Amino acid sequence: MEKNGKIQADMQALGRAARAAARAIARADTAVKNCALIAMAQAIRRDEVSLLAANAADVVQARNKGIESAMIDRLTLTSKGITSMAAGLEQIAALPDPIGAMTDLDYRPSGIQVGKMRVPLGVIGIIYEARPNVTADAAGLCLKAGNAAILRGGSEAIQSNQAIAACVREGLRTAGMPEQAVQVVETTDRAAVSALITMSEYVDVIVPRGGKGLIERIANEARVPVIKHLDGVCHVYVDLSADLEKAVRVADNAKTQRYGTCNTMETLLVHTGIAAQFLPRICRVLLEKGVELRGDETVCALVTGMKPAVEEDWYAEYLAPVLSIRVVADIDQAITHIATYGSQHTDTIVTEDYSRARQFLREVDSSSVMVNASTRFADGFEYGLGAEIGISTDKLHARGPVGLEGLTSQKFIVLGDGHIRE
Repeated sequence: MEKNGKIQADMQALGRAARAAARAIARADTAVKNCALIAMAQAIRRDEVSLLAANAADVVQARNKGIESAMIDRLTLTSKGITSMAAGLEQIAALPDPIGAMTDLDYRPSGIQVGKMRVPLGVIGIIYEARPNVTADAAGLCLKAGNAAILRGGSEAIQSNQAIAACVREGLRTAGMPEQAVQVVETTDRAAVSALITMSEYVDVIVPRGGKGLIERIANEARVPVIKHLDGVCHVYVDLSADLEKAVRVADNAKTQRYGTCNTMETLLVHTGIAAQFLPRICRVLLEKGVELRGDETVCALVTGMKPAVEEDWYAEYLAPVLSIRVVADIDQAITHIATYGSQHTDTIVTEDYSRARQFLREVDSSSVMVNASTRFADGFEYGLGAEIGISTDKLHARGPVGLEGLTSQKFIVLGDGHIRE
């Protein structure tokens, strides 16, 4: 059998096993699922040394291949990151189980009761680059939401992913659940991705996490529904009425807390009325941290050490210590800029004016819109979802950080007592 034919056959086998496991997971009670999650967390904490060693090997190989620094940052695990992975699983275990919840029950004139019940999606395929923590987050969220998962991580994180997957399988065994509930694709061949995103008979949803090129390819080629966002061009708008101390804190954190994430600020918008006061202060902070600043004509006139921005900068997701800055006439121009150049991911306003805050919340069409808070909060863990499987900028099914509820659907239920339709 030729290589691609073997990969196709292997992926079909994974799909069949996942479909069978999904039926078992869908009927598992909450206590069993939580037992598996806690056991996974314990295994991850126990195996910290070996997980860090596997990750260090991946990082060395990635550097030797010349992989860009932003991806190296996403690839690298630390002791704190491993603790966060385990804590995420424990938080998922502590969350209410959404499966089986009945809502909106109401009597109809015929006497029947009509409502909705929350149910699993079935089998979820996760395709991701670099971030090994996704292996644990995705496994935990899919399991708690009653789904089976097929995980295909990037080749740059293969050793990390396999080490974490071993902890996941141990947790499933401990709870007496089928190990096929969470399967990690072992081959790094891209043909496996092509197979996974076209197996509509076995896979119900695909969630890609990675660069724009990967997500565009999957969105274009998939025969399975995709939950996705393409990029994160996030904005902070500092309004005329902003508290400048707050504005410095928020803008600094939104850009420098971590550079290589999709919820990092990439463009700073500043009201012309406070530009002369605010821009020298925030730019001094950012320049001291090594951030390259690119500004429009007004910004360049106010701040030294600034590079002129070009049109492409307003569209850019840098994922690096680079920031574009523009001065705007008012909140309407800020909102227009975000609508023109943004990616509907996360945008925030810094203001003390209640009506402008409300206008920004109402008119900015992004999956997360914030007031006086860093864009870095756009995260499933920070939102109390336990963890997230990704962020969606789509408008159907799930939007924003996708946690437990985003990995479920609803079906109509009807309760009667021998009722017949006249």
